[in-house]
Amino acid sequence: MTRPQLLIDTDPGVDDALAILMAYEHADVAGLSVAAGNVGLAHTVRNACVLVDLVKARTPVFAGCPSPLVRAPEEDAAFVHGRDGFGDVGFAAPASAAAAEQAALALLRLTRERPGELTLVALAPLTNLALALRLDPSLPERVARLVVMGGAVNGHGNTGTLPAEFNIGFDPEAAHVVFGAFPQFDLVDWELTLRHAFDEDEFDAWLAAGDHRADFYGRICQVARNTNRERGRRGVIAADALAMAVAIDPSLVLRSESRHVAVELDGRLTRGATVVDWTGRLARPANARVVLELDQPRFAAMVRRALGA
Repeated sequence: MTRPQLLIDTDPGVDDALAILMAYEHADVAGLSVAAGNVGLAHTVRNACVLVDLVKARTPVFAGCPSPLVRAPEEDAAFVHGRDGFGDVGFAAPASAAAAEQAALALLRLTRERPGELTLVALAPLTNLALALRLDPSLPERVARLVVMGGAVNGHGNTGTLPAEFNIGFDPEAAHVVFGAFPQFDLVDWELTLRHAFDEDEFDAWLAAGDHRADFYGRICQVARNTNRERGRRGVIAADALAMAVAIDPSLVLRSESRHVAVELDGRLTRGATVVDWTGRLARPANARVVLELDQPRFAAMVRRALGA
């Protein structure tokens, strides 16, 4: 079986780390373009380089936008991921370093060099993708698939703006640009990730049975797991890993619906919300395949392998 070819836009972040470990286990990674989001850009770029070193890869890392397109961010997710994005464990400086090329330019170049070959996996706020689209609106024509981790399709978000999910809420204008430019993309939303969380004891068993990757992940995820418990969220939530599973193997999707999805930009209480036209009342083309159910045992098997368990 031919390994999937991935181009990953990310803001590592604990759940990004698990997704990227999955990518290296099950696919080939052409590049990591990095945005600000979970924590500031200096941390997310450093963390991407830490992951490249961990798996002994030579993947280029491209630093991207340090802030949203229009408005300053109202919040980051350091309270979940730690101030440095990796649980404040205090890893040594990575040997790898970011390339000189800016992330948006790298996205355009790599898709020009490999038209139709790369699945673009968007795990971060969509700032880098939006900037690339403004520079070259033909980008979607060169991407095999776009998989987005973002949104809360029934309005049960995880930000201070109640209906909004973090990635979309961090840069709603960027999401508006991306959702309007791609004629079709897969949307893996926050609510789906809650339904597909892992049992805590089972996940701990994987960490105990795994290799150096499991040891690494077990160390960085403690702050996030504790925060989720304090907020009453059950299980180990692996949002970006779920999106990565869909990117690697689309056959894991058991149920989905194609609908038009837009982003609210102006609402005082709803800015950043993903608005799904479930009943076709707007008569607009369906731009998103909204993933509603995934094969949980196969997803778990992919994560276990990525941890060496």
